[in-house]
Amino acid sequence: MRSIFVLVLGLTAVAYAHAASSSADLPHVRVELVSDASGVIAPGSLHAGLHFKLESGWHVYWKNPGDAGEPPRIDWTLPQGVTAGPLQFPVPKRLPLGPLMDFGYEDEVLFPVTLKVDASVKPGSILHLPAKVVWLVCRESCIPEKTNLTLDVPVVSGKPAPDATTNTLFQRFQAALPKPLPSRLKAGFTATPTSFRLTVETGKRETEATFFPADAGVLDNPAAQKLTVTAKGFVLELKKDSSLTTNPTELRGVLELSAGRAYELLALPGAVQTGAQLPTEPVPAQLPQAPMRTAPVSPAPVSAPAASSIGLARAVLLAFFGGLLLNLMPCVFPVLFIKGLALVKSGSAERHTLRVHGFVYAAGILTSFWILVGALLGLRAAGSVLGWGFQFQSPVFLSLMAGLLFFLGLSLAGQFEIGLSLTSTGGSLAAKQGYTGSFFTGVLAVIVATPCTAPFMGAAIGYALAQTAAVTLAVFTALALGLAAPYVALTLQPAWTRALPKPGAWMEILKQATAVPVFATVIWLAWVLAQAYGAALLAALLASLLLLAVAGWFLGRWPAQRWAAVVASLIVAGVIALSLLTPSKLSAAPQSVAATHAGWEPWTADAASRYQAQGRPVFVDFTASWCLSCQVNERVALQQPEVQKAFTYAHVALLRADWTQHDDAITQTLTQLGRSGVPTYVLYVPGSPSPRLLPEVLTPGVVLDALADLRK
Repeated sequence: MRSIFVLVLGLTAVAYAHAASSSADLPHVRVELVSDASGVIAPGSLHAGLHFKLESGWHVYWKNPGDAGEPPRIDWTLPQGVTAGPLQFPVPKRLPLGPLMDFGYEDEVLFPVTLKVDASVKPGSILHLPAKVVWLVCRESCIPEKTNLTLDVPVVSGKPAPDATTNTLFQRFQAALPKPLPSRLKAGFTATPTSFRLTVETGKRETEATFFPADAGVLDNPAAQKLTVTAKGFVLELKKDSSLTTNPTELRGVLELSAGRAYELLALPGAVQTGAQLPTEPVPAQLPQAPMRTAPVSPAPVSAPAASSIGLARAVLLAFFGGLLLNLMPCVFPVLFIKGLALVKSGSAERHTLRVHGFVYAAGILTSFWILVGALLGLRAAGSVLGWGFQFQSPVFLSLMAGLLFFLGLSLAGQFEIGLSLTSTGGSLAAKQGYTGSFFTGVLAVIVATPCTAPFMGAAIGYALAQTAAVTLAVFTALALGLAAPYVALTLQPAWTRALPKPGAWMEILKQATAVPVFATVIWLAWVLAQAYGAALLAALLASLLLLAVAGWFLGRWPAQRWAAVVASLIVAGVIALSLLTPSKLSAAPQSVAATHAGWEPWTADAASRYQAQGRPVFVDFTASWCLSCQVNERVALQQPEVQKAFTYAHVALLRADWTQHDDAITQTLTQLGRSGVPTYVLYVPGSPSPRLLPEVLTPGVVLDALADLRK
C-alpha cells in the first residue's frame, strides 16, 4: 500500500514527461523535426520543418482549421544566438466531415520553419534545438496530442551538404507553399445579403479556383464555391456564414488556381484592387480539449481584479478557512468516514496516543501539500501553466486513484485485511502501522480533496500561484493546516472522545458500511475517465479492478501464506503497469461538458468577446467532469428552472469552459481572473470594465441576485 501511495503522489512526473528525440510515434501519427542540410553555417539560416506522417483517413489542420479543429503549434526553447520564424503552412485540402468542412492535410505534410543563427555560435559545436509540439489529429473523432522533440544540428565552417533523405521532401512542400500575390493580379469583393462576390483578374481565363479563408466565422465553409469565368480572370461566389452580422473590411486567405498555383490573397471591398500580400505572422492558436469552432482574432485581455491585490495575510487567512470548509466538500466525504471510524475505535486510548495520531495525520496532509506545491512550482519553472486539481487531468492518475480506492474498499468491506489498512488502529494505536495509517489517511485526504475548490480557496490559490515560491508555500501550508485542523482538534480534546460510543461488535458493521462511499468514489472516477477519455479506457480500468479483486481474494483466502502475498503483489504491480501504459494507446477525444447540456456552448475567448461586442451579458462556467463541486453546483443551481428562465429573460450567453483535460487557454484565463481551479463562475456585464466573480458554492439565489443586477 505504501508503494501505491508514493506512486500516486509521483504521477505528475509520469503524466507530463516526454522523451527528448527528433521524432515520436503516437496514435495515428508520426511527427518529426527535420532539416534540409547536414549542418548550418554561423551566421546563416537553417531550413527546418515539422513533418507529419498520418495514418490513412486521419488529418491535421491548416492555420484556419475550418468548422472544427486546431492547427499544429511549436514552442521552441532555443539557445543563445538562434531565433525561429513562424511555421509556414502549405495549401490545405477541403476535408468534408458530415455537414462540416475542415481545412487540413492527410497522409503527409511538412510545415517549414526558418531558424537564423548569428555569428556568436561557434563552428564545431552542436546546436540542440528543443521544441514542444502540440497538435490535434482527427478522423471521425479527434485526439489532442503533444510531445517534446529535439533537433541536433552541427555548426560547420563551410557550406553544408544537403541532407539526402530530406532534401526532396523540402523541395516538394516548399513548392506547395502559397506565394505572395503578384502586383499584376487584382482582387476585390462585393457583399450581397447572403454571399460575397470575389472578383480576381489574372490576365487570362481561369477554369479552377478555390478560396481558403484565413479568418473563421466569415464564410459558410461547406458551401460550394460557384466559379464564373471572365475574359481576364473569374468571379467566385462565396456564401456567408449564417452567424455573420457585420461584413468584414477585407477578405484574407489563400487562393488556389489550376496547375498548382496558389497565392496569399487580401481583397478589399469594391472594385478589383492591385494584389496585396497577407501579413507573415501566423494565426494565433491554442489547442483545446475538444474540437470546436475558433476564430484567429486574439481576444482582449480579461479585465478582473488583480489576484495580488488581496495581500499575503488575507490570502493565508482565506486559505486556512478554505481548508476548514474543504472537510465539508463531497470530495472528502470518504476520508471523513475512514477517520470517523478510526476515532470511534480509539475512543478509549490514552490522551498522548490520540494527540500523536492527530499530529501524524496533519503531517501527512502537510507533506502531501508540500509535494504538490513542489510539483506545481517545478512544472511552472519548466513553462507549464497549471492549476489546482491539475493531476485529475491525467488519465494515469485517474486510473491509479480508482484502483487504490477500490482496493481499500475491498479491505473495508471485509474481503481481506491490509497490514497498513487505515482503519486498523484498534488494538495498539501507538504501534508503527497505526501511525503509518494516520499519515496516509492525511495523504489520501489531500488526493481526494484536490478536485474541489471550497469557498475562500479560489482567491487564495490564485494569489499563491502568481507569487514567489515562498509565498506559494505559505498559502498552501495554511490550506493544509485548515484541512487538518478539525481532526487534530478532536484528538487534542479528550472530553469529546469520551462522548463517543464504546467499541463493540457494531464497529465491524460500520467498517463495512464505510466501504460504500469509497466504492461510490470509484464509480465517480470511472465516470470521469469515460467522460474524458472514452469507453476503451473505461474497459481497461474495469479489467484492472477485476484483477485487484482477484488479488484481494488471494489475500483473504490465504491471509497467513507468504506465497499468496507474493501473488497479490504481482497482480497489483501488473495493474499499476496497465494503468501507466494504456492511457496513451486507448484515450479517445474528450467530450466537451458543454455539449451535454442544452443552451450551453463551448467556451472560447473569442466567443466571449463576440457576445460582449453584441452587448449581451455572458455567463461562463469554468468546470470539469472530475470536479464534484462543479457537478453539485450545476444540479442545485444552474440547472434549476427558475435560473434557466432568468438566463433566457436577460438574454445571457451561456458558455462552459471544460477543464477536464488541460487547456492552456482556460488556465491562462483563470489566472487573469485571479483563480487557479474550478469551479469558477464569471458574469460579464455589458458596459462594465471588470467581470463579476460569483462564489465557488452556488445557490439559485446567488445566481438570480447576480442576474437581477443586470436590470438595474
